Amino acid sequence: MPKNKVKFGLKNCYFAKATIDPETNTATYATPVAWPGAVNLSLDPQGDVVRFRADNTNYWVGQSNNGYEGDFESAKTPEAFLTEILNYIKDANGALIESSDLECNPFAFLFEIDGDKHATRGVLYNCVATRPSVASQTTEESTEPVTDTSTLTASPIYNAALGKNITKAFIDQDDGGTAYENWFTQVYQPVAPTP
Repeated sequence: MPKNKVKFGLKNCYFAKATIDPETNTATYATPVAWPGAVNLSLDPQGDVVRFRADNTNYWVGQSNNGYEGDFESAKTPEAFLTEILNYIKDANGALIESSDLECNPFAFLFEIDGDKHATRGVLYNCVATRPSVASQTTEESTEPVTDTSTLTASPIYNAALGKNITKAFIDQDDGGTAYENWFTQVYQPVAPTP
């Protein structure tokens, strides 16, 4: 099957709560939960390029990979994300309470991007998120929905199978087989390459 020439569209977003072992910096994940209403995902790489000058040239150039940071915009933040990840409290009357002393739990963020030939599925392994923005507006002659936006920070996490710190993974429909089909049923764990 031919590869995509372009990409467009965003759908099938999910989050999966992560439990991180502080001694090994590895993660285990809960079952992914759907986050419907994806509008926009815009993440920028984080890290620096280091240049060492010698012999009147760039003698050595290196770069650090500190993950990604940017915004995820959706129709509405799911209640499950507010309670499981942002630690909102649901009281006896069903009200969702935001406490100033609760911290965000880490999570994996899964998504799908369409292309001209087929879809590509991706996962960011170690994310934290800001509280969603609060916005609304009066109704005009036509109704325009207002969206929620949270800033996501995706950091590297250690993967024992590869023996490396990893940030994200993605797979194309024509390459993936079972891994592609099961992408949203559990967080994909890399498999060591065949020597």
